[in-house]
Amino acid sequence: MARIVVIGAGMGAMTAAARLAVAGHRVVVHERAATYGGALGRVERDGFGFDTGPALLRLPAVYRDLFVKTGKQPLEDCVELCQVEPAVRHVFADGTTTDLPNASRAGVGEALDAALGAGAAARWAAFMNRAREAWDRTRRPLLEEPLWPNWQVLAEREPYPSVARKRLLRRERRAATLAEIAEFELGGEPRLTALLEHFALASGLDPRTAPAGAAVLPYMEQTFGTWSVRGGMRALATAVYERCLARKVEFAFESAVVRIVEKDGRAAGVELADGTAVDADFVVAGVAPDALARMLTGTPVHAPQGVPPQSGLPSRVTVLLALRGARPDGTPHRTVLHTTDRADELDSVFGGSGAHGGAKSSGARPGVPTTPTLTVLRPDDPTATPDAEHEAVTLTATVPAGADVTEADVRRIVARAGAVIPGLDDRLLWHEVRTPADVAASTGADGGAVPPPALAADGGRRLHPANSTAVTGLYAVGGWSHPGGGLPHAGMSGTLVAGLIVEGPEFRGSQ
Repeated sequence: MARIVVIGAGMGAMTAAARLAVAGHRVVVHERAATYGGALGRVERDGFGFDTGPALLRLPAVYRDLFVKTGKQPLEDCVELCQVEPAVRHVFADGTTTDLPNASRAGVGEALDAALGAGAAARWAAFMNRAREAWDRTRRPLLEEPLWPNWQVLAEREPYPSVARKRLLRRERRAATLAEIAEFELGGEPRLTALLEHFALASGLDPRTAPAGAAVLPYMEQTFGTWSVRGGMRALATAVYERCLARKVEFAFESAVVRIVEKDGRAAGVELADGTAVDADFVVAGVAPDALARMLTGTPVHAPQGVPPQSGLPSRVTVLLALRGARPDGTPHRTVLHTTDRADELDSVFGGSGAHGGAKSSGARPGVPTTPTLTVLRPDDPTATPDAEHEAVTLTATVPAGADVTEADVRRIVARAGAVIPGLDDRLLWHEVRTPADVAASTGADGGAVPPPALAADGGRRLHPANSTAVTGLYAVGGWSHPGGGLPHAGMSGTLVAGLIVEGPEFRGSQ
C-alpha cells in the first residue's frame, strides 16, 4: 500500500483519489479551499441555487464508469440525471430561432432545414460525417490513453478530412481551421457559421485559429447528448466526494500545499502552509501550471521534450439572476444568443486578426465584447428556486482572462438577455456576478483562465502537458493536464493518473 498525497479536490483529483483508494492505497487530499469540487461551485441565496462552473454534463459514461469501478453502483443511484430536451435553442443575429434536439442527428437536420432553408441539413450532415472521422482518429490518443511519448505525431497530423476546394487559377485549398470549414464546407452561411463557431467559443477557442479537428466538439455534443443534474452540477461533485469518503479517502480542507518535497530525484511528500511535512510515495497535483511550478524548487515540471502548458487562454463572466414569476412552460434549458458583431467579439476575446493566445492587438477593444454570445441557462429544477413562483437563470459569456468586468458590462449583458427572457426587467429581484477574478480565486488559474480540451494538429499548441512529469512520482491531473479542460476530460485525467500509478509507465489506457 502506497501513501499518496493529492493536491486539490477538483473533479479530476477526486476521480484519481477514489480509483487509487480502491486499488488499496492510502490517499489523503489536501485542498486549500474550505470545500471540494474545484470549478464546480455553487451559490445559494434566498432559496435560489446557481452553478458557477460547468452546468451541463456531456459524456456521462466517464462518471458512470467511475461509480461502477469504485463501488459497483450506477451513477444514477447517486445523482438524478436528466437528458436535456431540446438540447439547445439557438437565436441567431438576424433573429432566426431553432431548437435542436438532443443526441439526434436526423432531428438536428430537420430543425436546420426548417429554420435555415433547404440544404442546410445536408451541409451540416456532411460536415458531421467528416467530424466523426476526426473523432474516430483521435478518441483514444486524446481521451483514453496517456499522452504518447512521441506526441509530435499528434501535433503534425490533422485528423479532420477536409474537402478540397478548387480555386480559379490556384491550387486546391483545404480547410485548416473551424472558420475555414464554415467558409469552404458550410458555404459561408452566417447562421451555420455561428452554430459551428459557438462550440469553439464556449470552449475558449478562437475559431479563426482552432484547428479543423475541433470539429469533434459539435460531434461529441450532438452524438452523445447533453445532461443536467438535479441540484446542479454541484450535486455531481458531492456524489464523487462521498464516493471518495466511502473508499476511505481522507480530506484536509483549508490545507494549502506550498512545496512538493523531492528526495533523490523523486517526489517524497509535501510541505503545508503551516510548516507541516507530509511524507508520500506519490504526489498527484490537481492545480494550475503556475501554481504547480511554484511548489517545486528549481526543478522544471515538464521534461525538455514535454508539452508546455497553454497560455493566453480566455476566461468567463457569469451573471446569476433571481427572478420573480414561474418559469414559463416550454422554456428550453439552454439558449445560445449569438453575437451581432462576430469580429468585435473575437477581437475582444482573442486579439485581432485571429492571433494565437489572448493578447490584444492594438486595434482590438479589450474586455467584454459589445454584444457577446450569451449562453442562457434556465433549468427546470425545483431545487434551484425557493418555490414554483420564482426562476433561477444563469448567463455566461467568454471574456479575456483577467478582464476587468465593469458595471456597464454587466448591465449590457443583462439587457441583452432580455431578448430571450421576456419581461426580464420587471421580474429581476437581484443579480450576482462571477468575474475572471472570481474564477482565479476558486481555481488558482492566473487571470481566471479556463483550459480547453486537448486537440490534435496545430504543431502541438492545442495539447496539454502529460500526466507524468519530469519528477518521478509526481503526476498532474485535472483540466490543465492531458486530456485538457471540461468536466468529462477531468474525469478522464483522473482515470489516467490512477492507471499510471497502479500499473506503472506501461499503462496504455482503458480497453
